[in-house]
Amino acid sequence: EVQLVESGGGLVQPGGSLRLSCAASGFTWNQCSMGWFRQAPGKERERVASIDIGDDNSPTYADSVKGRFAISKEIARNTLNVFLRMDSLKPEDTATYYCAARRCSAVTFDYWGQGTQVTVSS
Repeated sequence: EVQLVESGGGLVQPGGSLRLSCAASGFTWNQCSMGWFRQAPGKERERVASIDIGDDNSPTYADSVKGRFAISKEIARNTLNVFLRMDSLKPEDTATYYCAARRCSAVTFDYWGQGTQVTVSS
């Protein structure tokens, strides 16, 4: 069973940076993709970035974060760590950010973390 634990959220001023981390314990190669999603109050959940586990050249980004956010991963023992570097943060980036994993047999992301709050405000 994969368990995802996010960390790194917090309060940051506009223009600032944050780095979110997601530790995926119980990782196996049955997981094909990892992603970061976010949801702001009153808004639908949005996929921010995703990356295929077996392909370092595969990251995709929402248009709203292209050029400002970067997703990366590293594998250590049986733990997969996924990061989201966020630069030039804007107030509209304020949301709860969730790490997610998709099994190769699944159509959608089917494992989720508990979320970490990111607040961009002066």
